[in-house]
Amino acid sequence: MPDAPPPEVQPDFAREWVEFPDPADPAHVVRADLTWLASAWTCVFGRGCAGVVEGRPDDGCCSHGAFFTDADDLARVTAAVADLDDEDWQLAAVGRRSWTEEDLADEEGSSDGADPVRSLRTRLVDGACVFLNRPGFPGGAGCALHRMAVREQLHPLLTKPDVCWQLPVRREQERVERPDGSTVLVSTIGEFDRRAWGPGGADLHWWCTGSPAAHVAVEPLVSTYAAELTALLGVPAYTELRRLTEARLDLGLVAPHPASPAPQPLVLHRRRPGPTPPTGVQSH
Repeated sequence: MPDAPPPEVQPDFAREWVEFPDPADPAHVVRADLTWLASAWTCVFGRGCAGVVEGRPDDGCCSHGAFFTDADDLARVTAAVADLDDEDWQLAAVGRRSWTEEDLADEEGSSDGADPVRSLRTRLVDGACVFLNRPGFPGGAGCALHRMAVREQLHPLLTKPDVCWQLPVRREQERVERPDGSTVLVSTIGEFDRRAWGPGGADLHWWCTGSPAAHVAVEPLVSTYAAELTALLGVPAYTELRRLTEARLDLGLVAPHPASPAPQPLVLHRRRPGPTPPTGVQSH
């Protein structure tokens, strides 16, 4: 009988939120889950990840391929694929012939032709993404596009599909009309938990955001995901988000994520000078 995946906390718990105007654009409002952004989550691919499909821990979250968000996403990845060497990509011989496939079943409304790009995903080969290098590959297991980015000294968000570099941060955007008739764009930044996958989320073998096994970083997510959050919000809004998160951590005002270590590492996860940590706790 296969080993049970690492435990996960229940999805419903108290969260601390903040809402603020984008310093660079008064018509843009950011609403952010401080509980998630102050958490100790980090990717544990290859070092404790149980995978989203039972019996395939080496896939991580790459078992189902990646859907493209829009034409720009597809074009960026297409350009990155052209730069892949065989040393980067284990399945290059297969993938260079065809590395995308259509999946209308998973994209509601895609069959009407309104946005054909959104029905495309990275091709699946032997049960996982065509860009996933399997264990034993001389170049190392993991995403070929990620490996190439590291080789070229690029951030992987410049080479990987949007969904891959954004996870497990979720950004939702909505135009909201205010009582005075003015309209703002509200960007909500939160945790891409099991429910964010829709009905299928409950069927995942394991999902990392709610598991203490993945809450092992020494700095908060708002810091370790600086590049991704900046790409999603812009420099001024990210800078303000980080300032607000750190200020609330200093004051102990953030409701802790139950999957993160206890006591909530308010001092451990800070690089600025702060209060003396409790005895036996090292400050970083």
